[in-house]
Amino acid sequence: MSVEVEVNENDLAEMVEQVWESYLDPEGVSPLMQTYDENQASEVHSSVSITGSWTGHVVYASSQQAARRAAAAFLAMAPDEVSEEDLSDVLGELANIIGGNVKAMLPPGALLSLPQVVLAPETTARYPNTQRITGVYGMWDGEPVSISMWQSRGDNKEGAE
Repeated sequence: MSVEVEVNENDLAEMVEQVWESYLDPEGVSPLMQTYDENQASEVHSSVSITGSWTGHVVYASSQQAARRAAAAFLAMAPDEVSEEDLSDVLGELANIIGGNVKAMLPPGALLSLPQVVLAPETTARYPNTQRITGVYGMWDGEPVSISMWQSRGDNKEGAE
């Protein structure tokens, strides 16, 4: 059975800020500006699942343009040089890095899946029998980016998303 998550919105925001500072904006000129809008649109998303002591998903979602920009920053290339494979690899790695940080804060026994990347809106993903428990929602140079956590509802079958 999944334990109550020990990662809150502030913890997640700190993880996201560290990723931004390390990989996407090391010069600090273009931070992710939080909007707190959990319903903002996305065009692409990636996720990792966590099972064991806690069961759920960590989802990175953004606009296509923000994803291309993230891939370019991550790979030190120009945005117009980013291939679809580069885009997919970086989106998966971003979900993996943040998911790994979340896993490190959970009780022992949590396992992290390989990332899943879908070049389609987050709304196309379904995480049966889960609920969104926290997230960081923002704009990066005018483009939407979100990182959210979804926890399994255990045996509760009502209201599955």
